[in-house]
Amino acid sequence: MKIYIAHSRDFDYLNELYKPLRNDIFFKEYELILPHEQQSSNNKREFYNDIDLFIAECSYPSTGLGIELGFAFDSGKQIYCLHKREKKISGSLNVITNNIFEYDTIEEMINIMKDIIIDFKNNNFTKDKNYIKIN
Repeated sequence: MKIYIAHSRDFDYLNELYKPLRNDIFFKEYELILPHEQQSSNNKREFYNDIDLFIAECSYPSTGLGIELGFAFDSGKQIYCLHKREKKISGSLNVITNNIFEYDTIEEMINIMKDIIIDFKNNNFTKDKNYIKIN
């Protein structure tokens, strides 16, 4: 399963996102696509047709992230958004998804992502378990 993890560049994504994902054995069985691990960009519109799952960390607004969300939406992908509880997110996210989750810690963010992936595989992710789904 190809999973694209979108995010802004306006935070320490290497330590707060990439390292926790790469160091967790759960994610080893999936093809995680982390956009800033490579020098070249994959984010042409057609790229989004080939991914299975689109997860976006939306705590920090960015034009690039908005474009990626639009491409994923246009490709008919199921979109899941996560953000730090104390961060205000754009109301525009409600137009493209009802799957918006808040978290407090990196560990909680990783656990929400795991639940999203497991339930997406089982085709039954409709309501979170121990997390606040704001929509």
